[in-house]
Amino acid sequence: MTQSVDEIFEQICALIKPFNNKNVPLNKDTVFSVDLELDSLTVMDLLSEIEDEFDITVPLNMLPDLETIGQFTQAVQKLLSE
Repeated sequence: MTQSVDEIFEQICALIKPFNNKNVPLNKDTVFSVDLELDSLTVMDLLSEIEDEFDITVPLNMLPDLETIGQFTQAVQKLLSE
């Protein structure tokens, strides 16, 4: 059974919570590097947690296009449906 975009979004937000030191409100337009001020190493840690949570592998060539939580949510849904 495939998860809805909203369910994936909620799970990703839960995974982001420990990294969200400034308690920035999370929405689909939240930018990891700007709004959350995450450096590349932290983003890779988060990516690893997301991959474990959903049992997927995000191809590295997708990463430059994943700047917001919404883009990440779409990518996870796409990978889950493949």
